[in-house]
Amino acid sequence: MSGHMNQHGQISKAERRQLAVAATTLGPWRTAATTGGSGGVVVFGLGALGGVSLELLAGALSFALMLFFVVGGAGAVIGGRSADPRTAGSTDGTGLPVVVDTDSPSDRRIRRWAREHPWRVAMVPGASMALADVVVNTTLSARSFMGGVGDALWMGVLVWLFVGLAGRFAPRKG
Repeated sequence: MSGHMNQHGQISKAERRQLAVAATTLGPWRTAATTGGSGGVVVFGLGALGGVSLELLAGALSFALMLFFVVGGAGAVIGGRSADPRTAGSTDGTGLPVVVDTDSPSDRRIRRWAREHPWRVAMVPGASMALADVVVNTTLSARSFMGGVGDALWMGVLVWLFVGLAGRFAPRKG
């Protein structure tokens, strides 16, 4: 990092972008996929009561993506310890689950940076949501390209707000 610091000891814009992306990769993406998939199935199932269409599929997929990026992004900015998969389901003598911190020192520094800069980290899932939603809107719905882009931008802004607020108001750890 020291190679990217400016004369005032601050990190460069490029380094901040890299840290935001790195922090985002530490989110609970498996949990986010399960949550998004479940939410999308529920929305599709409820909508299918009135008939199935590509518009319904696009709406359900858009909702699933939003849940996916909100849960994964919020988990990235809130942070936490990674559980060691070898101890999954294990309990200590009191019956409480065993959580083993498997994060490397660099992962812990990235998580700390993410907790200190939730709005910067929230840009990654927000932009990812907007990009994914443009693809969904333009391929599966009857909306025009510009209408799809407008909808996707709003969805990206919502994800950015949810993730940023989650990081901003989450209790601070250690």
